[in-house]
Amino acid sequence: MDRRTVMKVVAGAGTLGMAGKLSTPAIAQGAAARTLRFVPQANLANFDPIWGTQYVVRNASAMVWDTLYGMDDKLQPQRQMAESEEVSSDGLTWTFRLRSGLKFHNGEPVLAKDVAASLNRWAARDLMGQMLKPLQQELTTVDDRTVKWVLTKPYPKMLLALSKISTPVAFIMPERIAQTDPYKQITEYIGSGPMRFVKDEWVPGAKAVFEKFSDYVPREEPVSWLAGGKRMLVDRIEWIIMPDPATAAAALQNGEVDWWETPIADLVPLLRKNRNVKVDIADPLGNIGSFRMNHLYPPFNDVRARRAVLMAMSQEDYMRAIVGDDDALWKPLPGFFTPGTPLYTEEGGEILKGPRNLDAAKKLLAESGYAGEPVTCLVAQDLAYTKAQGDVTADLLKRLGMNVDFAAIDWGTVGARRAQKTPPGQGGWQMFHTWHAGVDCVNPAVSIGVRANGDNAWFGWPNIPAVEAEVTAWFGAKTLDEEKAAIARLNKAALEGVVYAPTGFFLSYQAWRSNVSGVVRGPMPYFWGVAKAV
Repeated sequence: MDRRTVMKVVAGAGTLGMAGKLSTPAIAQGAAARTLRFVPQANLANFDPIWGTQYVVRNASAMVWDTLYGMDDKLQPQRQMAESEEVSSDGLTWTFRLRSGLKFHNGEPVLAKDVAASLNRWAARDLMGQMLKPLQQELTTVDDRTVKWVLTKPYPKMLLALSKISTPVAFIMPERIAQTDPYKQITEYIGSGPMRFVKDEWVPGAKAVFEKFSDYVPREEPVSWLAGGKRMLVDRIEWIIMPDPATAAAALQNGEVDWWETPIADLVPLLRKNRNVKVDIADPLGNIGSFRMNHLYPPFNDVRARRAVLMAMSQEDYMRAIVGDDDALWKPLPGFFTPGTPLYTEEGGEILKGPRNLDAAKKLLAESGYAGEPVTCLVAQDLAYTKAQGDVTADLLKRLGMNVDFAAIDWGTVGARRAQKTPPGQGGWQMFHTWHAGVDCVNPAVSIGVRANGDNAWFGWPNIPAVEAEVTAWFGAKTLDEEKAAIARLNKAALEGVVYAPTGFFLSYQAWRSNVSGVVRGPMPYFWGVAKAV
């Protein structure tokens, strides 16, 4: 489908409506200034921020649901819905007081019971929440604005858990919605954030719409990432789904959309030639590419098959497939933690360095017992990052002698299928590609990808006790040197057991029209503070 056809389809769904607006120029200009049209990284196929971990869902959810605490651009937790907190001298009791005047989008007040139910649902799915649950003695309400969380053991990283940007985020919902089984998707989308979700205008695959919540009361502090005063300067945000990069680039240049979250590197030179378009690095902390293998089923339930992949793969091939020929946009990554941050290490990374050894990898694969069975690769075609990596992997696995079952699907379907533990051939899978934002890989508390605690681990369900022992050591570290030592051991254990295969570190772009102001760098798009002039 070409760009004009896509735009016609979207307009027919009620998204653009350009013809009607041209007939009344003054009204159209005012409406245009109050409406921001945004091209997200992927389709919003589902909208439950706790049920899954897709960034596109998190990004939309941050407008609709608020949090007790928010992380700022210094990676520090700040109060958001919380007015205050108290910690007992023994570290076992946390008491949180809500700000007054908080309302849900249906007009109901935000109460302590909503917070308690929301935290319970979040804790069932989040790795840090799952660490808290065994320590929980009670999570109760003191009054309508006060929540008390009593633990059996101190948990010093409580505020990090409640403020982190990594998915799932601890968003607060009404009690009756938060009581939904955390393994089933919610069907109502009522939050207390600065924007409300317009469910009646949601057309999966085409658009999603958000409107300003007039009763939202922002904090007084300056806004910074998920913290501070989230002041909306537009009345309406329309997410226009455009999986084809050429379509999105043309729409941005023509002014049919205002902001494109993930322009591919090949199109950036063209966008920079347009004086009405601005381009910048989206997030200086970058991204870590991921080749995620299913540890439950052959061939990747055998560590020798997983290590064969590490021996044969070329991170340069993956990175050039994503970012092109600009060497400033990528670097090799013999590990799992974000370059340039305090815990970065290459300990144990030799298997990813130096010339690739396909013959040795083939031998190791044969030793694992692989005998030509189909290997189901879930590859999202509507995301440039996943499609590029998937093409490289299909070639790599074939050169290793694997029988590749290449499932070319969309990102929403990947999100649903990767959660299934059924065997390959029965709806299951052996591998998929994704990426982790750099902010989500600064330590094991927020890094869902590196954890290896079996059924409680992220998709692929690695069970590597040596990795989890070092996670525990890191949480118990008293000094930065002790933290670094634990992370070095963790990195080595994670590569030896191959929790997943890192495909490299890369930077990505974002692009927007020059009449749009307030776009900032960060691990996700922040819509508060963004304005649009006609």
